[in-house]
Amino acid sequence: MTKETPVQPQPLVDLPVPDGHGIYTFPDDLHHAHQAHTQQLAARYRNDDHRVLEVTAPRTRVPYYIEARTPAGRPVLAIEPHHDDFALSASGTFLARPRPLTVATVFTRSRSVHPALEVTYADVGTVSELRDREGAAALAPFAARRHLLGHKDAEPPYRPYDPQVLDQVTEELGRAAAARPGAELLAPAAVTRHPDHLLVHEAAVRLGCTWFWEDLAFWSTYALAGCDQHLFRTRTGATMRPELVDITDVVLDKVTVLRMHGSQMHPARKMYRPIRHAFTTAADFVDGPGLYAERFYRTEESTC
Repeated sequence: MTKETPVQPQPLVDLPVPDGHGIYTFPDDLHHAHQAHTQQLAARYRNDDHRVLEVTAPRTRVPYYIEARTPAGRPVLAIEPHHDDFALSASGTFLARPRPLTVATVFTRSRSVHPALEVTYADVGTVSELRDREGAAALAPFAARRHLLGHKDAEPPYRPYDPQVLDQVTEELGRAAAARPGAELLAPAAVTRHPDHLLVHEAAVRLGCTWFWEDLAFWSTYALAGCDQHLFRTRTGATMRPELVDITDVVLDKVTVLRMHGSQMHPARKMYRPIRHAFTTAADFVDGPGLYAERFYRTEESTC
């Protein structure tokens, strides 16, 4: 990755560690740490610190506070299957290392919400409108542009994706990439059986993408079950080279970004799960003190 201007250190809040006694208390510990972090930023916002933004979760209407980022360096076109995929899998990296960002979301029509919310959000139009607002709110701190393709997502029971849809999505994403010459492509690695992720990964590869995030598709399992890992290794072999990005200094801001996606991650305390995975990921650091990390992959032909 290119060198970026680092963000200012976030307010001093003790980060919880989901180990030892924390194996029992981590969800609540993270919730309380995030509350303290939010309160400190709220005080700065009230004192007219113009670096602090107020962002409101579209479903709950709860306001949160986060430092605005100043992008620098080579632009990025991030291609996500659904509105929450960038937030789940790669948002910490771009909070820590802001770059000019456009997020292209492929499957923007959906009726997928947390089961507890299905009575309130019961049809494609209602769900799609809510998820669109969630995507916009989550990307506000990044000063990101959005590009929505308008396709309908897959529903269970899942089947292989339609090759004709792959061709169409590839063509549409190709036009988006051509409109942003010089932008580096970023897409899901498809560490998952979800057909939408597999399709978007293949489309990105066709367009020359060589940089991929470890996609946390099904947020309760993160596509990290043994069978998913086996299929991922079978598909990719030794072509994917993993790299870790330390997100320790921004991990509470990542929680804020995730809370914009309340239709998917409900109730709020259960948003500890992707952060718990970031702790597990950081255990793979060869050196360095990072407690939390995100994993990316580069294909071997990449020179970035």
